[in-house]
Amino acid sequence: MRKPNVWRGGMQLELLLWKRSLRVIVSSMLGASFVFGGLTVVVSAGTATESVKGTINEVIRILENQELKKPERKEERRRQLEKVIGDRFNYEEMAKRTLGAHWAKLNDTERKEFVGLFTSLLTNTYADKITGYSGEQVHYLNERLEEGGYAEVRTKIVSGKAEIPLDYRLLNKSNDWRVYDVIVDGVSLVNNYRGQFTKIIRSSSYADLVEQLRKKSEKIKSP
Repeated sequence: MRKPNVWRGGMQLELLLWKRSLRVIVSSMLGASFVFGGLTVVVSAGTATESVKGTINEVIRILENQELKKPERKEERRRQLEKVIGDRFNYEEMAKRTLGAHWAKLNDTERKEFVGLFTSLLTNTYADKITGYSGEQVHYLNERLEEGGYAEVRTKIVSGKAEIPLDYRLLNKSNDWRVYDVIVDGVSLVNNYRGQFTKIIRSSSYADLVEQLRKKSEKIKSP
């Protein structure tokens, strides 16, 4: 019996969504300010929105650094961008949620391995897209706080005549807001991955999913 391939069929559709989503996310990270009604909105320090803005500003600083634009410093620039974004995005929480109930069945070593593969997949697949900003505006809509240290920062990306809703879901741990999911035009990135990963686990095995993730990550890294 032929094993299902996580990178075919439905996953190809999911990857197209994620590629589009990343371009939107990157655009939001490169916008100089959130605007509302044509006016810049200043939010108080310590809020989920302010945490996202802090990351945006740091990404801009790295991308505008003329020294880091030199060809010989390309990898250094990429590492700095990955660190800044990684400090705001909670890849472990994202990875955990993509596995759903199966996460509880893993031991610490297996969890660490999966988080590493998931993080590698995201960063290696889409690292080059972060320089694709072309002047999109980020409009701040509102921030919603929920019990348990959760928050949702709602924005929309305006590019020409197109408007794309983009919502960040964050979790506060140790007074630090970290993104654990991004909702693009009503579609959750984490839910998309979870749907595909669940199909593989049910029709084949968790080990097969890990192997496919490993091969995919290695393929992306190859020149």
